[in-house]
Amino acid sequence: MYDVVIVGAGVVGCAIAREISRYKLKSLVLEKENDVCSGTSKANSAIIHAGHDALPETLKGKLNAKANLMFDKLAEELDFHFRRNGSLVLCFDEKDMDKLYELKKRGETNGVPNLQILSGDEVRKMEPNVSDEVVAALYAPTGGIVCPFNLTIALAENANVNGVEFNFNSEVLSITKLEDGFEIKTKDKTIKTKILVNAAGVYGDKLNNMVSEHKFTIIPRKGEYNLFDKYVGNLTDKTLFQLPTKLGKGVLVTPTVDGNLLVGPNAVDIEDKDDVSTTREGLDDIMERTSLSVKSLPKGSIITSFSGLRARSEKDDFIIGEAPDVPGFINASSIESPGLTCAPLIGVMVSDIIKDKLKPQPNENFNPKRKGITRFNDLSLEEKKQVIKERPEYGRIVCRCESVTEGEIVDAINRPLGAKDLDGIKRRTRAGAGRCQSGFCISRTMELLHSELNIPPTEITKFGKASKILVGTNKESI
Repeated sequence: MYDVVIVGAGVVGCAIAREISRYKLKSLVLEKENDVCSGTSKANSAIIHAGHDALPETLKGKLNAKANLMFDKLAEELDFHFRRNGSLVLCFDEKDMDKLYELKKRGETNGVPNLQILSGDEVRKMEPNVSDEVVAALYAPTGGIVCPFNLTIALAENANVNGVEFNFNSEVLSITKLEDGFEIKTKDKTIKTKILVNAAGVYGDKLNNMVSEHKFTIIPRKGEYNLFDKYVGNLTDKTLFQLPTKLGKGVLVTPTVDGNLLVGPNAVDIEDKDDVSTTREGLDDIMERTSLSVKSLPKGSIITSFSGLRARSEKDDFIIGEAPDVPGFINASSIESPGLTCAPLIGVMVSDIIKDKLKPQPNENFNPKRKGITRFNDLSLEEKKQVIKERPEYGRIVCRCESVTEGEIVDAINRPLGAKDLDGIKRRTRAGAGRCQSGFCISRTMELLHSELNIPPTEITKFGKASKILVGTNKESI
């Protein structure tokens, strides 16, 4: 029997896993997809919010600003890209200035430091490409940006090295409450655990409602995005939000930690929990609304579009804690924005609940440090020469758009919880994330997956399940 089973290997589930790895617990993470970071955590705005948006009486409002301040130490320990670029909430009408001051006051109540109201001219001095329609803005210097892939993978790897098991392709089919815990059935096995943590994202309601009479419903809220080429990545340095009005919350414009420019999202409530399609209408709407924030966006520089689903419940707040009628069943559910920001602190909250219930001993072998993959493109010329001397495979470029080497891809495959498919390689190394979107590097990446994992090329997938790239051979091998 396990002490703890966590369902869901997104950023919240992995943050919880890392925190409980500080203790001597037999722990397991179950994930229905082929890899960590395969749901909401892989498709969002990649923003570390300052904390001025959520109402103070909500969990979102209580956690955001505190969680924001955890990222400097976390990035240092786990070696992922994080930058405090600051954020601006743009106001376009003098009549809405009271709302801007209200937002500032809310942020101060939530504990956000150093908030300032700037005039339109001050904003344009800071960000020359901001539109002439801007009359003022709320400036939050603690706002930041992160790579959600690297954050989630770093948390998962560190948890795994510190003793947490991970089972992939393991969708939970049923949960039975036992006298001393829970019995969980997947397609392949039956698992027993004392504590069950629900971090299943848009499927969080399904798990909760299997065991608890305190039902809730997750309404998937789709958000569509456009990602721009790196040569327009410096259009803005700060993350640009739009002041919410009666017409909605607006869309954001932000640089990414990898040098691209990201715009979006819209917000459409849907029924299908797996629908991550994009629409021409949605993407056009994003571009039209973005023009309010910045003077010009070169549409021809869009390299890809995508959508993600936010796990929104009718409670309009995080649902964190033990189900009142099911001891040992802990929800970390309804985690929509600012969920990415709050994930590390949610991990601490849930870990504290588990610690109080099980009274575990500390894991004296816990190591908070994790070293990421050496990124060839980030090295100086001398460093590149040295790493190639030590490992010649770092001298062979596979992805020309992002300057990703064979060495990086081999490392991504062979790390703890290593990549098993093309998207796994992409998330860990950015091979295929550039201008050509893997048009040139896919064949070599597949060859490396084939040789390192010893699997037939026809079994290689884009993201697991039925996403095979090749369907057969067109001639017999000689």
